[in-house]
Amino acid sequence: MVDFWGRSFGRKKAQGKAPENKRENASVNVELGVNGVGLTGVSTSLVNIKGDDALNVTAYKRALNVLSGSVARLPFRYMRQQGGIYVDYETNPFHYLLSVQPQKRMSAYDWKYQMVWRAFHDGDAYIWPRIVDGEVFELVLLNRGSCTFDEVNGMYHVTDEYNGVYGNFEEDQILHVYFNSKNGRRGVPMWQLGRRALSIIATGDNETLSRFGKGGTVRGLITNDKSGIRGLGEYQDEQLAKVASSTNNLFQNGENIVSLPGDVDFKQISLTSTDMQFLESRKFAILEISRLTGVPPIYLYDMAGSNYKMPEQADTAFLTQTLDGILLAIETEFRRKLISRSMCCKRIFNFDRKKIFSMDLLSMANYEGKMIQNGTYSINDVRRMENQPPVDGGDTIYLSTNNAVLGSSKLSGEKNNDDE
Repeated sequence: MVDFWGRSFGRKKAQGKAPENKRENASVNVELGVNGVGLTGVSTSLVNIKGDDALNVTAYKRALNVLSGSVARLPFRYMRQQGGIYVDYETNPFHYLLSVQPQKRMSAYDWKYQMVWRAFHDGDAYIWPRIVDGEVFELVLLNRGSCTFDEVNGMYHVTDEYNGVYGNFEEDQILHVYFNSKNGRRGVPMWQLGRRALSIIATGDNETLSRFGKGGTVRGLITNDKSGIRGLGEYQDEQLAKVASSTNNLFQNGENIVSLPGDVDFKQISLTSTDMQFLESRKFAILEISRLTGVPPIYLYDMAGSNYKMPEQADTAFLTQTLDGILLAIETEFRRKLISRSMCCKRIFNFDRKKIFSMDLLSMANYEGKMIQNGTYSINDVRRMENQPPVDGGDTIYLSTNNAVLGSSKLSGEKNNDDE
């Protein structure tokens, strides 16, 4: 192991009063049935999404779970070259760290899950290899917010009380995992990239909660009735405000039908819940989160237009267009900082991508059958993959042949030395 690891240790608010309404024949804006709002205002202001607030958007949270869980359940292996192929280096400390427990109080699954989750949601995930007696003893996933990166000097500043890691570390001493970046040096949080869409979705959620909580909202204007001839009895601002307040209270108290004075007219200015198509906003949420994260909509439980081929197509698209890039980024970062240049062709870090389909038994059976037919795997190779004992003759490689020359012994069944 390289010896450089031993060098480190571990707004002002607007003031003033709004001008009073001096218009003689004014209209009063009234909102009925939302959060006790009286004469003016809207039921829900735009939600400003920041940081962990984005986790309240269920589609976003689900997408993070899919990305993190998909990586976490893949075996992460440290391998060495032997006989022209790469095999598991089971006697190396990395084998235990990556397959069982990378650090104290955290399993390999949780460690991989948190690494990917933080790299997407926070923008960066930092891992410090703790060296004891010249060997890597732990791969410490630093606590959230405990590490900052000085891009100019290429230094990491760590103050992690939870893991007991303090000090300044050079660029090659900290594993830095990120997937979205503007400059190739540090990551950008996923929620920040999709902040506008997340704010729209969260605002829609709040509005839906308010509307359904009150059984639907009605907004409108209470004005003087202009349909008849008026004398000296026309309602003025103060009287209109009183009518609006009392009408609002009636709706707030659950009244469905209310009466208005004869000289007062109510004009609705907002659409109903059905008109505003809040269910359509749910489709918008899923599609926007899918575009943001690269997770197929069907993984977010959007079944619109689905058919029996969609899950298979989604699996392939997710693996090749989203997941493979994530895995390659992690593998490359570990390889360039934990393997010396002289050993880079003899050691690798590798995710077993075949395990992405391990729970799809039909797809796995089809895959294994074709690998045997093509002569890539022997029967015993497949049995070892399934944790089954080998069988006699199972190491023989078979090659399926479908075409033969007319009149050849392959068709007649006769033995022919040339054919053999």
